[in-house]
Amino acid sequence: MFKGITLFLLVYFLTQLLSVGQVPGFFMKEEKRKVTIPFNSSNSLIIIPVSINGSPPLNFLIDTGVRSNILFSKNLGDALELEYTRRIKLVGADGTDDLWASVSPINHFDLGPVEGIFQSLLVLEDEFLELESVVGVPIYGIIGHEFFKFNPIKVNYDDAKMLFYRPNALKWRPLLYRKVDMTIYENKPYITTTVKQKDGSFIYPKLLIDTGANHGLLLNRETSDQINMPPLILESSLGQSLGGVLYGYIGRVDYMKFANYKLDEVLTSYPDETPFSYVIKESGRMGSLGAEVLGRSRLVFDYPRNRLFVRKAENFYAPFDYDMSGMVLKKIPNDDNRIYVSEIRPGSPAHRAGLAVADEILTINKVPTFIWELSEINKLLRSEAGKEILLEVRRYEGNDLTQWKDQQFSFVLRKQI
Repeated sequence: MFKGITLFLLVYFLTQLLSVGQVPGFFMKEEKRKVTIPFNSSNSLIIIPVSINGSPPLNFLIDTGVRSNILFSKNLGDALELEYTRRIKLVGADGTDDLWASVSPINHFDLGPVEGIFQSLLVLEDEFLELESVVGVPIYGIIGHEFFKFNPIKVNYDDAKMLFYRPNALKWRPLLYRKVDMTIYENKPYITTTVKQKDGSFIYPKLLIDTGANHGLLLNRETSDQINMPPLILESSLGQSLGGVLYGYIGRVDYMKFANYKLDEVLTSYPDETPFSYVIKESGRMGSLGAEVLGRSRLVFDYPRNRLFVRKAENFYAPFDYDMSGMVLKKIPNDDNRIYVSEIRPGSPAHRAGLAVADEILTINKVPTFIWELSEINKLLRSEAGKEILLEVRRYEGNDLTQWKDQQFSFVLRKQI
């Protein structure tokens, strides 16, 4: 009898929601054909301010590569007085670490002209601050599939604006855009493209469209014996994601086609196989397209009609440059633009000059670090072979932050791949 009552109440509750149009999703606050949402395009990632249940705005990443909305801090969730119903275990991206998250099932997101109704949040119980250290600006969470599922979304990286359309808009292909068939599998978008590898062979990989990843093309070697790495590669960490650092190799393909536009010498990541790889294999995908490629385009995501529209942006044919210093820089989270060296590639210009992991960068070409954005520094370090870089560095003695020595280093940028 109790089961019957519970089922009746559930059906009644859902009926009431549907009758007033209050289903979970993102909707315009006013009835218009479209509204504009400005965003911060740091490293071609889409970052927007979001208010949760009336909170001050928090930076969130718009990410087509995830299914659920995620908040990176349980402490922040508690401060926002979120209500939790259960805990779940997530598998980290490296397949070895377990992440625990608390589920907050009903929340209101305010994005200015757009609001998210009845939005569920996965709230990570361990603090995740790595995105800020890599991107250079605080990011507190991710908005995933829910943002795209009902409405066409146009992303203009040139102007750093998104257009959020009503569901029945954009029935026809926008002028000057090319249409690409897109499939949605487990709430994630996929397309199939053409890639010519350095050995002359062609592959036609199914790729995840991942606006939240800052790589260009990524190919998972374990998904196909047709994926061949090029002769010239660099062993490297490929990025930090939830639950772990991805390691592997960086190389280039001869070219790839995106919406039948040809992109030459695309930087390509080849991650090592992990215990998490079975999820990639089950999806049928062979890799992903990240922001380094997507940010060269104007895109229209139309999930309801399984379509992606693509138009070239101003920098579409710009060369795919890679770091020429041999060092990876990160920002100290929650601090004022303090930049430190997190990795040094053996044999690289930075390594030969004597720089070391944990060195704090004080000035770059005599300009104080606090004036630079991290993205601007990274752009400088991949800008021009032969350019001299002058650094003033603070080197600490072990873990004692009260003891240091300031030193100066110089090196010349050298193309390594």
